[in-house]
Amino acid sequence: MTPEEILRDNFSPWVLDLGLRVESVGSREAVLRLPWSASLAREGGGLSGQAMMAAADTATVIAISAARGGYVPMTTVQQSTTFQRPVIDTDLLVHARITKLGRTLAFCDIALTPDGAPDPAAHATTVYALLS
Repeated sequence: MTPEEILRDNFSPWVLDLGLRVESVGSREAVLRLPWSASLAREGGGLSGQAMMAAADTATVIAISAARGGYVPMTTVQQSTTFQRPVIDTDLLVHARITKLGRTLAFCDIALTPDGAPDPAAHATTVYALLS
């Protein structure tokens, strides 16, 4: 199953409506692109934190699937996000990297960086329970 098929077949319509695109996948990482959309901006024009957190969560699933050699049922156990600066009028690159992959839990660090920027606008960590 390709990363695009994993997105299509395992995420709710509102997540698909974000327009996430898989940029690259490695053995323990994935990079997704969240295209800029004014419909995802909050007051003041910055990309909403909810959209950024959903993108980080989704990138984690793609990274875990790559590390496991395919999609398995899983669920978010914990997610923590630190927002460092606003993202305005530019796509967001969401780089998820597995830091520990166990039999029942996976841990991931995610950098959320505006396209072309040297530093992240946000950082997230996630813990996932692997259900099979």
